[in-house]
Amino acid sequence: MTRPVPKQTRTIPLPTGSLELGPRTLIMGVVNVTPDSFSDGGRFYEEAQAVEQGLALAEAGADILDVGGESTRPGSEATPAAEEMDRVLPVIEALSRHCSAVISVDTYKAEVAQAAVEAGAGIINDVTALSGDPDMARVAARTKAGLVLMHMKGEPRTMQANPTYQDVVAEVRDFLAQRAERALEAGVAPEAVVVDPGIGFGKTLEHNLTLIRNLPALAELGYPVLLGASRKTFIGTLTGRQVPGERLWGSVGVHILGAALGADIVRVHDVAPLREALAVCDAVMARETRHG
Repeated sequence: MTRPVPKQTRTIPLPTGSLELGPRTLIMGVVNVTPDSFSDGGRFYEEAQAVEQGLALAEAGADILDVGGESTRPGSEATPAAEEMDRVLPVIEALSRHCSAVISVDTYKAEVAQAAVEAGAGIINDVTALSGDPDMARVAARTKAGLVLMHMKGEPRTMQANPTYQDVVAEVRDFLAQRAERALEAGVAPEAVVVDPGIGFGKTLEHNLTLIRNLPALAELGYPVLLGASRKTFIGTLTGRQVPGERLWGSVGVHILGAALGADIVRVHDVAPLREALAVCDAVMARETRHG
């Protein structure tokens, strides 16, 4: 395992401002506007409930609110773009009006991303890293949105069917480097790109643990790193918590470790406990960097 790369102070330009990265790890709160989310079972499927949840996460300390209208849990089926937009656009519009958190749209469809940015989103979170829609790179470049590129082996419907790698860290790192280069070729600004190893997306328990252990190798690509492991199945395997909503402490543990290893942003369902835990973690790691 390589030594953590010191976090850089840098700015991600957004259509309506910017997002500042530095020693403080940023929190992306999850707002699922789906009837079949693995983590909350559709509790926030209705617009009013989703907006209320987003505002509560922002109040608890979320810097970013990630609004998604299609479940990407293992075995899930695709949602038509029109239906996805019906779910997320009203929520994005309302959240952008009523809170100061940056809004992210969790989609791999260019049509949805374009409409979401027009509705107030500043970040496109693409779980296919531009592979799901040939127009996504152009939309990201044209809108000047922040762009999260995530690694996923296969597709949600089949991704957990015996995923195999020769070297999971090298393969994920190389994939993300290639997709980032694709974004830059399309006109996306280098400072707008964020990479995500895709914990739980086509990975076994050991793959997930190895990737988290080697986050510094991903940080060496030079882009900010996002870690999203909240309530994932591997946490349940390790802790014996089979209900996703009961995996709070395992989720806190993995994201604190991830922040210490170099993650700039953590994507979580439970913001308040992470905010306090990260305040301690970031202070310790900042002192380590200063005197190390």
